[in-house]
Amino acid sequence: MVGRRQFLLAGLVLPAGLAAAVAGCKSTPRAEVRDPAKLDMVGSHQAGTETFKPLVEKAMQDLLARHCGGPPAYGPGGELLPPPPKRICFVAVENKSSEEIGDFKDQIYQIIDLHIVNSGVFHPVNKRFVDAGLTQTRLRPDALLIPQNMRTFAASMEQQGQPFDFLLYATLTSGTTRENKDYQRDYLLTIELVNVVDGSYDKQAATLSKGYYHSLTAKMMSSIGLKR
Repeated sequence: MVGRRQFLLAGLVLPAGLAAAVAGCKSTPRAEVRDPAKLDMVGSHQAGTETFKPLVEKAMQDLLARHCGGPPAYGPGGELLPPPPKRICFVAVENKSSEEIGDFKDQIYQIIDLHIVNSGVFHPVNKRFVDAGLTQTRLRPDALLIPQNMRTFAASMEQQGQPFDFLLYATLTSGTTRENKDYQRDYLLTIELVNVVDGSYDKQAATLSKGYYHSLTAKMMSSIGLKR
């Protein structure tokens, strides 16, 4: 009888000890410098690097590719000259999705700005000048397309020695489809390039769909391409 009781007590103590050990491991923070060759982590509750990076890359590559060419220009001796870079005033990253994007907003701005710098076609106006111009004129980015506001803002930028040819807007939107507790969110990043002289514009968009699963069965079925 005593041996059986000791056996049962040992069976109760051992799982408790294991549970404590596991709990201790879970509560220990750790970090690593990630290998660039590894896939990005996937946000379990909202969009992250795995969403924003491909959206920005796709939209900017397609938009800039359409503007790489242009009519040839020749110098006095008949030599072919590179076209002068057109100046872009990138005024805003607008988040109209259902999620707060936090520090990704500034990161999206910087990545798009780098694409413009490296394009060889466009020359970006520095963000510090843009912010100063908006502050001086007390205008919101979405109000700049009103003709009077545009003239006021352009005059402010010229006073800073920063004239521009185009305005650039980036807008993030989302749409959500729910299936019980699981849902799919479709992200759309739209880049708009507006010519300030004649009002013409070009637009490029990139999309990405992401599933969020609260049930293990739904996640497993999605991973093998099955529907419930």
